[in-house]
Amino acid sequence: MVFEPPKRLVRALGETAPDGDDWLEKLPAAAQQAVALRELTVERVQVPGGRSSLVVLVRAADGTPAVLKLAPGRARPEAERAALAHWAGRGAVQLLEPASTEGVLLLERLHPDVSVRSLPEAKALLEAAGTLRRLWVEPPADFTFETVAERTGRQAEAMRARARAEPEVAALVELALAAREELIAAPPEHRLLHGTFRQSKVLGGERLPWLAVGPDPVVGECAFDLARLVRDRVEDLIAQPSGAATTRRRVKRLAESLDVDQERLRGWTLFRAVESGVRAGRVGRPRDAELLLEFAGWL
Repeated sequence: MVFEPPKRLVRALGETAPDGDDWLEKLPAAAQQAVALRELTVERVQVPGGRSSLVVLVRAADGTPAVLKLAPGRARPEAERAALAHWAGRGAVQLLEPASTEGVLLLERLHPDVSVRSLPEAKALLEAAGTLRRLWVEPPADFTFETVAERTGRQAEAMRARARAEPEVAALVELALAAREELIAAPPEHRLLHGTFRQSKVLGGERLPWLAVGPDPVVGECAFDLARLVRDRVEDLIAQPSGAATTRRRVKRLAESLDVDQERLRGWTLFRAVESGVRAGRVGRPRDAELLLEFAGWL
C-alpha cells in the first residue's frame, strides 16, 4: 500500500516548518517498515486525519483492530507515549506497545469518525469535561514533560514579534501577555495535562463511551487545559447575537463543574485564544485569526 499523507497533514506541517524537512519524504517508507515489523494488516489511512501525524487503521496479526500513528519529532511523540503509558487507559486511548520505534505509536482502535462534537453542545461539553477530569493526575517521575510556563514562554515571544509587525493586534497581545505573567507566578497545582484538549480530541470507545486522543502533554495547572475547551465551536459562538454572554456563561459553568478558579480559566482562555489567533494570522489563515481575536475580545 502507498502511504500518501492527507492534504490536511501536509498543509499543517508546512505551517509549522515553512522551510520544510525530510520527514514527509521519508514517511511512506517509514510507514511500510512499521507495518511490516509488527505484521499488521492495513485497512486505510485516516482522512482527513490529524494535523501533526499520519494515522493508519490497521489490524494486528491476531485480528485485533488498532491504530498506527507516525509523527515527526517536533510533534513530541515520545512525550505522547509517556503520557499515554502513565494514564494506562484511564480517560485516554490505550497504548498497545509501550516500547517502540521512535515516532511510532500503536494504539487501541476507537471510533475514529465519532467524536463528542456529534452531540448537542451542552451534552458535548459535559462529556468532554468529564473525560478531561480523569486525565489530571500527578505526572510520572521517570519522564520530564514541558511545563506550561516553558511552552507559553515560547509562544509569548512569537506573539510579541507579531504585535510589533501588526500594531492592530498589539492591545490584545499585551492583555494576553499580562494575564500569562500573573498566572504563571503562582500556579495552584502541578498536574499532567492533555495540552491540546478539545471536543474533536474525544472519540467514542468500547471500554468507555468517550476517550481522549492526540495529547501534546504538558505539566501545569488544570485551568490551562480547560481553556481550549471554552472556545470549542467558536464559529457558532461568533455567529450568535449573544455569543459574548454565552462565552462568559461557559467559562463560569466549566469552572464550577471542574472545580477550577473562574478568573484563572478566563485568563488562560484569553491567552490561548490570542496566541492561536496571532499564529493563524502568521501562517496565512486570516479568517481563523479574525474569529479567534474577536472571541478573545469578549473575555
